[in-house]
Amino acid sequence: MMDNLYNTDYSLWVQQQKEYLKNRQFDRLDLENLIEEVEDMGKHEPRSMESHLVILLIHLLKYQYQTYVINPNLYESVEFRSWYESMDNARRELRKLLRGSPSLKAKVSNIMLDAYQDAKAEAVKQMNRYIKQEHLKLTGSSFPVDCPWTFDEIMEEDWLPGQPVQAQE
Repeated sequence: MMDNLYNTDYSLWVQQQKEYLKNRQFDRLDLENLIEEVEDMGKHEPRSMESHLVILLIHLLKYQYQTYVINPNLYESVEFRSWYESMDNARRELRKLLRGSPSLKAKVSNIMLDAYQDAKAEAVKQMNRYIKQEHLKLTGSSFPVDCPWTFDEIMEEDWLPGQPVQAQE
């Protein structure tokens, strides 16, 4: 019955499990599914951190490439305005995550490795939508292999990257 409820009405299953715990009816708990849920809970915050890091890194990469490679003579592209908001939001959410779960700080370097690879691929894809000349299209080697910035650096309020590090050919 509990397994069926878990699969057919998750919300009701959660309420039921909560009541069993509150009433100390431990023998009625759906332990197998509860254990699975607790395991999944431990994965949520690192995933959320990675998601916010990807967004922040995408915009930092696009900002840097557009500012110093594509349009070095322009003061500011109109597109940057929404990017600033997105970067601010990502930084704010990352700070909240770290305040709520300080132990995530120990996982930052590993999470950032994965986030940078995803951000780099997505930045290439997004930038190429607007580059019409085929010979100017970006590739994975348009950006450095590894993230050129530290987590602390990118988390600084209003921080923006300077001249790009030479990408690997």
